[in-house]
Amino acid sequence: MSEVSPGPDGEPVATPAATVVPLRTGTAGMEVLLVRRRQGGAFGGLWVFPGGRVEPADAASAVALASDRVGERGTEVAVARRAALREAAEEAGLELDGQSIVVHSWWLPPKEAPKRYSTGFFLAEAGEAQVTLDREEVREHRWSTPRAALAARDAGEIGLAPPTWITLWQLRRFPEPAAALAEAAARPPREFVTHLAREPGGCEVVLWEGDAGYLDGDLIRPGPRRRLRVPPGAPWEAELSSEGGARW
Repeated sequence: MSEVSPGPDGEPVATPAATVVPLRTGTAGMEVLLVRRRQGGAFGGLWVFPGGRVEPADAASAVALASDRVGERGTEVAVARRAALREAAEEAGLELDGQSIVVHSWWLPPKEAPKRYSTGFFLAEAGEAQVTLDREEVREHRWSTPRAALAARDAGEIGLAPPTWITLWQLRRFPEPAAALAEAAARPPREFVTHLAREPGGCEVVLWEGDAGYLDGDLIRPGPRRRLRVPPGAPWEAELSSEGGARW
């Protein structure tokens, strides 16, 4: 069955999904859990955070928390939170605290994407919990600092999708899980509604709503930057800023 179906305006409707970033304190600082998807499935062979589609049972058991600062996404976030908790348990054997899981960001890929998911990204403290993989959807796992995971991608050791890369890039500045969780809880979730563009030399650029070139793909227009350059076989480069230069 296809993950994408046309909406009333003809644009593909994204499948609701959720993923969770388990955090722990390691010897080199804050670590995140990455799992490797099996070949042939969604995101086959890539290293991702535990997650998957929202199931009907998630909506039935979801409870919105008073601390949610999600505006119009209140119900959607509550359902996605339940899905994220379920996926962490199913894929990695992690029983995370549903009261402390925090929404971090929301992603919607471009309409050209072959598989399109509207995905909530959550952060959660994993503590000393042991990972037990399901061996069906995921075959390997690793705990890594965000900086080390980004370096491993640049070295060709692991493959990452842009949402995973950007999440790691944003988390790289936090020394411990408590700091990352507190920062996410103090703000609305960051929205990433994406478009694709190409530089004259052919390098693909992922643009998010708010970038000066978002609407028409003009990559040299002055203004705020919310983009990721993804040159093949080379390090990726993020540029996330506002008009005043404040970085994410």
